[in-house]
Amino acid sequence: MSVGKVLGFCYLEPDLIDNVVLDHARWSKSDSYQRRLFVLPNVNLAVTSHNRKPQPIEQIGLRGRRSYTPSSDVYSGAEYVTTPASLALPIPVHGSPESRNAAHMGRDKQVCRPCQEHGITQFLRMWDRAKDRHGDELLWGDEIEYMVISFDDKKKNAKLSLRQSEVLAKLSKSMSDLKADTSDSMLMPTFHVEYARYMVESSPGSPYTGSIQDLLSVESNMHYRRLLVRKHLHVNEVPVTLTAFPRLGVSGIFTDPYFNPDKHSLFLPEEIISQHARYHAFADNIGNRKGVKVSVNLPLFIDEKTPRPFVDPTIPWERSLYPEGADEAFCAEKAQNGRRIPHYAEARNSAALNDHIYMDAVCFGWGCCCLQLTLQSCNVEEARRVYDAFIPMAPIMLALTAASPIWRGYLSDVDCRWSVLSNCADDRTEEERGRVPLKNNRYVIPKSRCDSVSLYISADWSNKPTYNDIDAPYNQEFYNRLVNHGIDGLLSRHIAHLFIRDPLAIYSEALYQDDDETSNGHFENLQSTNWQTVRFKPPPPRSPMGWRVEFRSMEVQLTDFENAAFVVFNVLLSRAILAFNLNFYIPISKVDENMSRAQKRDAVRQGKFFFRKNVLPPGYISPTMTTPSSSGSCSPVEEQYGIPQKEKRMRNGFSRVPPPSLFVDTPVEDEYEEMSMEEIFNGKGATFPGLLSLVEAYLDTLDIDPPERLRISKYTDFVRRRANGSLLTAASWMRQFVRSHPSYKFDSVVSQEINYDLMVAIDEIERGVLRIPEFLPQDYARSRVNGLNESKYEP
Repeated sequence: MSVGKVLGFCYLEPDLIDNVVLDHARWSKSDSYQRRLFVLPNVNLAVTSHNRKPQPIEQIGLRGRRSYTPSSDVYSGAEYVTTPASLALPIPVHGSPESRNAAHMGRDKQVCRPCQEHGITQFLRMWDRAKDRHGDELLWGDEIEYMVISFDDKKKNAKLSLRQSEVLAKLSKSMSDLKADTSDSMLMPTFHVEYARYMVESSPGSPYTGSIQDLLSVESNMHYRRLLVRKHLHVNEVPVTLTAFPRLGVSGIFTDPYFNPDKHSLFLPEEIISQHARYHAFADNIGNRKGVKVSVNLPLFIDEKTPRPFVDPTIPWERSLYPEGADEAFCAEKAQNGRRIPHYAEARNSAALNDHIYMDAVCFGWGCCCLQLTLQSCNVEEARRVYDAFIPMAPIMLALTAASPIWRGYLSDVDCRWSVLSNCADDRTEEERGRVPLKNNRYVIPKSRCDSVSLYISADWSNKPTYNDIDAPYNQEFYNRLVNHGIDGLLSRHIAHLFIRDPLAIYSEALYQDDDETSNGHFENLQSTNWQTVRFKPPPPRSPMGWRVEFRSMEVQLTDFENAAFVVFNVLLSRAILAFNLNFYIPISKVDENMSRAQKRDAVRQGKFFFRKNVLPPGYISPTMTTPSSSGSCSPVEEQYGIPQKEKRMRNGFSRVPPPSLFVDTPVEDEYEEMSMEEIFNGKGATFPGLLSLVEAYLDTLDIDPPERLRISKYTDFVRRRANGSLLTAASWMRQFVRSHPSYKFDSVVSQEINYDLMVAIDEIERGVLRIPEFLPQDYARSRVNGLNESKYEP
């Protein structure tokens, strides 16, 4: 237990704390949802762990931990006591208008700046340790998130079940019991806490390898994980892989149990957020840092009978942010007393736009589910190449996996979650947005923390400087440190660009680190809170993991078959990129334009996207595999009579094609053009074979049995049909379902009854009970898990 100075208000994890004494008032862990403790100056706060009595503050020693003493913070008189992993320290911005700059600079010098500096130091240590690492085999895995839906059949209401902690505890015990019975790590997947209390994240028990058997086991593994979650739910609950819950935030009962909206949102209760302290700190600090409330306005889908202009009748227009009816005068009074309360524009103050769906809480974005893929590379240069190649693919795969057309009970005119996610994670101040001159901040930052990638990073000759054509500010001091350490300018700029952000939350236990060979906490604090479409991941200390790339843009699909198809396709595409030295580079500005286009309604069938005309190396007219390198797991391919033999498994370690001796530098604008989704995947003209043809060409280099190739072809055929529009995206199917429902009034409203029937249909589709030939292939059948008695998991 240790004492330090409070940085702002704090959250305490009820499961780790018996009781708290706050200025002689007791808070017990039975008040599990009253975790918000506003700590005012000179108020003593004592926290005790299990079976310990509260101790007077003066009796608790520092035990070697340095205390935090902000020089100009309005909270500088308060003290706290922490228990391990129980306290997240938000970064304060409170203070009077006069002390705003001092408070910010105090925060920057005392907390943010040291975190950034130590983060750079930790990256340099990781770089020194892993820069020459070579020969790591292909390992990869997926992450998939579930929403738990609770069905009330009598009232025809499908609600979000807020039992995350209970479900995860049961899954943890189940995995522990399973571990005692088997050594097969694939039978012991991992389950994780996520932002909202209706979400559960899962990943395989161990990474997949390059074997074809592993590639073909993805769907059954996903199905197995879904069944494990379902086993620990109530009989009326179902885990669904749904990107956005259609009636999150409606005026009615949409959670189980139900809680009223809190004073920070017109629509959502605080209890909907996971009990993990980190998420509460994130939610508060995003709004507190930028000084305004989260405000998202999605364009409404205007149907035949939608009122015009549409003024949302479900918004409590008369409500004020604070229960005591606070307004600007109240905020001004508090400011005079030394405490700044950000003036959050409520819906009635023009935050909610006509003909739009208004949302005002972080959970609308971070409560979405997604599908992610992480791949390990042979070495750092290979990882940088894969990272760059996936950047132009991010909006393409976002559009192809579109699955979120309904928000807050209304049909929207967009099909994807990304703009909601980006707005909800945006903590930029007015200065950082460029709306007012810089005074208290250092940079004008063009993008949210959650957005598309701003910089290519590969040092390969094919990466022209002109491709990085947007403003991507970076910390010059950190850039100089990195370059002077021997890191090339492209990677140095990437890291220095990430580090223009402030930390969103810092754990008290992690505030002071030794920056030794085992520390990377401060680096990850900044790295992991830049939520971009693709993430470049260095090898962690004390870990067998190598250089990795995480692909993050895809929306989660309704069935394990769809999710497996997109994972398998992207793994194969990554191998084709390396094997054939493919070049996907287009200017970053065009990638950003594609991100905007990808989210539009029915973008797959109606949209056009910028894509490179010729992706093959100069002088090549067909995909040709280069000779691999010969280190570690990246061993040469055997040859017979000068002909390369087919390989048994996918791998890393393909050598690069050298630049042509007579290199002709064509204008960048001549290298790309607008293509339909069908053209991108199935080909256009003589020079662009299409992504699926490239994947098929790579599969031809592998020694695959005909039955295995047939199984893979079911996934690639599905991707082909989704791209050519003969199979609907989940977003298009859901929109079609709503508009054909007997109770739909063609007024854009997705009622409780429609949502209930939609959730039932989604569950039945996943289980193979309901067949929708325009959405899934005619021969779709739910995956089976060998040796598992599935009947006990089924409803």
